[in-house]
Amino acid sequence: MTSQAPTRAYRRLSVEERRSQLLEAALSLFATRAPEDISLDDVAEAAGVSRPLVYRYFPGGKQQLYEAALRSAAEELEHCFAEPPDGPLTRRLANALDRYLAFVDQHDAGFSALLQGGSVVETSRTTAIVDGVRRAAAEHILSHLAVEAPGNRLRMTVRMWITAVEAASLIWLDEEKEPPLDELRDWLVEQFVACLVATAARDEQTAAVVRAALTLESADGPMGSLARRVLPVVGDAAHLL
Repeated sequence: MTSQAPTRAYRRLSVEERRSQLLEAALSLFATRAPEDISLDDVAEAAGVSRPLVYRYFPGGKQQLYEAALRSAAEELEHCFAEPPDGPLTRRLANALDRYLAFVDQHDAGFSALLQGGSVVETSRTTAIVDGVRRAAAEHILSHLAVEAPGNRLRMTVRMWITAVEAASLIWLDEEKEPPLDELRDWLVEQFVACLVATAARDEQTAAVVRAALTLESADGPMGSLARRVLPVVGDAAHLL
């Protein structure tokens, strides 16, 4: 009796699985090359499928695929900052950043494609997708601050921090993912606290936010730790007070 080598079971992908596979392949390509330099054949090859299959899922061609890939990454990032409004502000921010930075770590190509996409392909739709992530993140952060009608200075502070988080994430990828993620997360939380405090010195609404946030913080938490490390640094400037 002739023995036969076992055949590998073939599992047909569902529509959603196939679409996700094509989007992942597209994001990887768009992250490293300009969209105009990438063909649908390139996407098909990267995904291990035929060109007609790519057209079947994206009949609008490369532009439709590019926008869908950006939107897929954007939807994941938008959910990162959704956090129950309970507990200290710094803990909520840390939880949100854990999810955000995990996405950056696991989908570095997709993250780069998303943030660079608005400037690579100049269409109102792609620009809106990228800007939508930033606005959604800012709204989540403002909701954690429990301010019904945030003023210009508070809004600007939050949006400046979102921009800093994006920039730090891209630089972190360029720096071969150093420092470790937990250190990067803690540093970004501290940066937000520092930004709030600086704005609070000029804006009463932000000052009220800081005072309310402090009531939920503990001495051994991020704010207490930051204060203990900063005070010795600025101690020599006491003569300025």
